[in-house]
Amino acid sequence: MSQFKSFLLVLFLCAFAPLCFSSRTKGGCLYPQYYDHSCPKAQEIVKSVVAKAVAREARMAASLLRLLFHDCFVQGCDASLLLDSSGSIVSEKRSNPNRNSARGFEVLDEIKSALEKECPHTVSCADLLAIAARDSTVLSGGPSWEVPLGRKDSRGASLSGSNNNIPAPNNTFQTILTKFKRQGLNVVDLVALSGSHTIGNSRCTSFRQRLYNQSGNGQPDYSLDQSYAAKLRTRCPRSGGDQNLFFLDFVSPTKFDNSYFKNILASKGLLNSDQVLLTKSEASMELVKKYAENNDIFFQQFVKSIIKMGNISPLTGSRGEIRKNCRKINS
Repeated sequence: MSQFKSFLLVLFLCAFAPLCFSSRTKGGCLYPQYYDHSCPKAQEIVKSVVAKAVAREARMAASLLRLLFHDCFVQGCDASLLLDSSGSIVSEKRSNPNRNSARGFEVLDEIKSALEKECPHTVSCADLLAIAARDSTVLSGGPSWEVPLGRKDSRGASLSGSNNNIPAPNNTFQTILTKFKRQGLNVVDLVALSGSHTIGNSRCTSFRQRLYNQSGNGQPDYSLDQSYAAKLRTRCPRSGGDQNLFFLDFVSPTKFDNSYFKNILASKGLLNSDQVLLTKSEASMELVKKYAENNDIFFQQFVKSIIKMGNISPLTGSRGEIRKNCRKINS
C-alpha cells in the first residue's frame, strides 16, 4: 500500500511539476521535491559542504559550476564525468577539456559521504552535482533557482564524447553554437551560460594564440584590447607558463555578475570563445549588449538556461543507478 501511495505521489508531482521536460526525459521526470520524503536534509547537506569549500577557496565555486557543464554536454547530466578509470571505463577526466583543469572532485566526494551517512543509497551523484552548481552560483552572488531532481548515475563514461562535445576556447562561433544545438540549446542559452565566466580562472594555454598567433600568420588577435593583451603577455609567454592562471573576469573575478559582458564590450573578453559572442554573430552581439546593460535580465535568463541544460538526457526511473561512491560504478 505504501508503495502505491509513493507511486501516486510521484505521478501527482510529475503531473504538476512545471519543469518536467518529458521530451528529454525518457521514463520519468525531474522535479525539485524529489527528495523531500526520502532525504529531506539533502539540499541542506550539499549547501553546507559547498559553503565551507568556497569559504576556503573562492575559485571552487567556478570549478563546481564548470563540472556541471562538462558533465551535461557528454551523454547528458549523468555524473559520467565523476567516474575514475577502472576496468573498461576510461575516465572523461583524461579528455582535453578536463585534463589538468577539471577540479572540485574532492568536494563532491565529501558531499556524497555526508549524504550516504544521512540517507544511504538515496541521492545520486548527478543530482548532488546539480545542487552544488546552484549553491556555488548563489554563494558567489548570483541568482538562485529550484533544481529539478531525480537523475540517476551512469554506469559508463565517454572519453570521445568529452573530447568532441564540449566547446573549446579556440572554437569558432559556429562550432560552439553547433555544439550547443546538439544538446537542444540555442543561441540565447549559449550567451547566458557563457556568462558563468564571470567567475573562475583560465590557463595561459587556453588563450595564448590570441596573444601571438591568432590566425596562423604570427599576428595577435586585434579584437583583443591591446593594452589588456600586453598585461596578459607578462605572465603568458610564447612558450612555457601553460598552467599560469588568469581571471576570466578581471573586474570582479569572484562575484557572479554581468561584468563579463561589459568586459566583452570593451574588447577584454579573455577567451576567443568569449569575444566571438560580440564579433561573429549579430544575434549574440545583441544579447551581450542586453546582459551588459541589465544584470537582472542576465540572471533571469541564466536561470532558465541552466535549468534547461540540467535537463539534458537525464537517466530516470530504472535507467542508471545511484552510486555509493561517485568515482566508481556499483559492483
